[in-house]
Amino acid sequence: MTLNLEDYVAHLAPLVQDIPKDPEISRAATLFTAAISKGGVIQAFGSGHSEAVAMEIAGRAGGLVPTNRLALRDIVLYGGAPRDQLDRYDLERDPAVAHTILDHAPVHDEDLFVIISNSGVNGVVVELATLVKQRGHDLVAITSRAHGDRVTSRHPSGRKLSDLADVVLDNRAPYGDAVLPLPGGGATGAVSTITSALLAQLVVTATVGNLLEAGQVPPVYLSANVPEGDAHNLKLEALYAGRIRRGA
Repeated sequence: MTLNLEDYVAHLAPLVQDIPKDPEISRAATLFTAAISKGGVIQAFGSGHSEAVAMEIAGRAGGLVPTNRLALRDIVLYGGAPRDQLDRYDLERDPAVAHTILDHAPVHDEDLFVIISNSGVNGVVVELATLVKQRGHDLVAITSRAHGDRVTSRHPSGRKLSDLADVVLDNRAPYGDAVLPLPGGGATGAVSTITSALLAQLVVTATVGNLLEAGQVPPVYLSANVPEGDAHNLKLEALYAGRIRRGA
């Protein structure tokens, strides 16, 4: 069997064209804008491949400076857990992990959270979303409605990420994520990271537009690989000292 790469692109193309029309993008950008205007930071979390989408939000060229990335490894880096905890196959299914991540995060009352999970059912994302809402933060979810609707929650409450978020951005990934069937079963050609990254960039871009329309100077990163990048970025990062982590 020969896989046709154009078939993969053919699956992606209508999604890429349709996603920018989603009115939930504007709603998410409104929440982003309000948080930043109040001096808040956008706290982004994703486990597994979803961490790549959190990286689209936190700390990249053209993106917003007041952003912070939370991750499973925070339980080791900041929570003091043994390194071998990161090797647990079920780590993202354990609700207790969310408590450690949040307890050691530099979170302020005015911060907004973005949680990315294609399935939206694992214990850590549902528990983190629950804690975020209990503490009064706005929450934006990036997830797959098609996948989440067909699977059972792994959280004791029975809830899913989409049940808890103020705004749900649907990445349009199909059940199982991949789109090119294989003759022996299964499929290849995953969709969710591409479409979720698009959603993240659209929300950030819309937020920057909102700030400009409000007469504010958007706190946006320059590439660190242009001559003036470091000086520009360090000056803006200093405004959020102790609240944004960069590096690991």
